[in-house]
Amino acid sequence: MLDFPFTEAPAPGEIVTIRPGILWARLSLPFRLDHVNIYFIQDHDGWLIVDAGIDNRTCRAQWQALFDGPLRGMAFTGLLVTHHHPDHIGLAGWLCDRLEIPLLTSRTAFLSAMNFYNSPEIFAATDYSRFYASHGMTPEIAALVSTQGQEYMRMLSKPPFTFRRLADGDVLSVGGRDFQVLTGDGHCPEQVMLYLPGEKLFLGADQVLEKISPNVSVMAYEPSGDPLGAFLASLARLQEVIADDALTLAGHRLPFHGLHGRCAELARHHEERCQIIRDAVAQGPHSAAQLVPLMFRPGLTPHEMSFAFSETLAHTNYLVELGTCAWEDRDDGTRVIRPA
Repeated sequence: MLDFPFTEAPAPGEIVTIRPGILWARLSLPFRLDHVNIYFIQDHDGWLIVDAGIDNRTCRAQWQALFDGPLRGMAFTGLLVTHHHPDHIGLAGWLCDRLEIPLLTSRTAFLSAMNFYNSPEIFAATDYSRFYASHGMTPEIAALVSTQGQEYMRMLSKPPFTFRRLADGDVLSVGGRDFQVLTGDGHCPEQVMLYLPGEKLFLGADQVLEKISPNVSVMAYEPSGDPLGAFLASLARLQEVIADDALTLAGHRLPFHGLHGRCAELARHHEERCQIIRDAVAQGPHSAAQLVPLMFRPGLTPHEMSFAFSETLAHTNYLVELGTCAWEDRDDGTRVIRPA
């Protein structure tokens, strides 16, 4: 059972004090998940910012409202970005340049952002459209998903040229607080999280969210990846390392207590989705595209379809990795999944 110490989130341009030296703001996103949480940790000579928001006019204006309002006159010592998704790293370059502060993040996040910014055409590559089509998408939908469906990955300001690497097992000292650095996989490779055992405070990024499940996707550039297996392993590790009654500050939604129960709920959720696939393929082989309507609601936008399709593949790849299902390559170039 989750407990919510904060029942309302800050409106754009507002700041909420979580506890002394820990602040919370929120920026808008142009998606169904319409916000991202931003945190501030008091340092000796200012504040460390955690995450940046997506690069669009709305988020830049909301940052300006914060700088003109509750953050007016405050100094900043750095920007910590938890992972490379644009709702978290999109404005990193803009903020670091404007505030003259360093970027702290994982090596994966930094290199991924540089790659996506400097090669914006990557998701529209013919190989990726062919990958979607091989899993049962029509050529028209495959082209739509690989272009419009990935448009948000281009919502990046120019990343900084340098960064300070954060790696699992590091200790990050901020204003007299020594945070344990953890990294998790599944939602995003090498996602950075911070834990303060003495204060039972956990900044969990997007690894564990209340009410909604983080997206776990197979990306077209790693078609045989097993992000769901990595995600479930990360959930198990968090239950071992983080106290259940720690206050979890996530990248979206509300802060909450009850981390262990929420990790268990997420694991059950994915097992239920795996069972949907087992039941379907027991009746006959299915392509990933045929499985999507069994796992997600109809009427998805191209952006949502890209997530739904990629997450369906995460479950099929996981079942193949477990050995309970297998891929079957057909003469027409398509793949279907069947019982092993």
